[in-house]
Amino acid sequence: MTHRILFVCLGNICRSPSAEGVLRAMAEARALPLEIDSAGTGDWHVGEAPYGPMQRAAKARGYDLSGLRARQVTPEDFHHFDLIVAMDGSNMANLEAIRPAGGKARLALFTDYAPQTGATEVPDPYFTRDFDGALDLVEIAAEGLLGQLSR
Repeated sequence: MTHRILFVCLGNICRSPSAEGVLRAMAEARALPLEIDSAGTGDWHVGEAPYGPMQRAAKARGYDLSGLRARQVTPEDFHHFDLIVAMDGSNMANLEAIRPAGGKARLALFTDYAPQTGATEVPDPYFTRDFDGALDLVEIAAEGLLGQLSR
């Protein structure tokens, strides 16, 4: 079973912290011992809390993201985490480009865990402004990921 999961998006202020918060809440509700974190491929928001509108949308669903802070992916992450989950193909390409030799983490797209949606990426609500739509997809993919981990 995968025990350490890292979610990755561009700036680590919308999609990946939402995925971290959602999966953490779902895992805790099921008493699953997972280590969950999130990071961005870019460094623009390092140290910042998740984007305000994203936090409010998550809070309305019972997910508190307020204690999270953005950080950038590091080469060490590929050695520490079992699974690194990208929110879109661009972030996946960035992860593949910075993956160090010997990095053991498996890479996956988050939407791989939500095939029923037909989505190939989690759209960035920072640009689309569809925070609820992003959370809908994050919740579906998180359930799918937990389902795979339970097998």
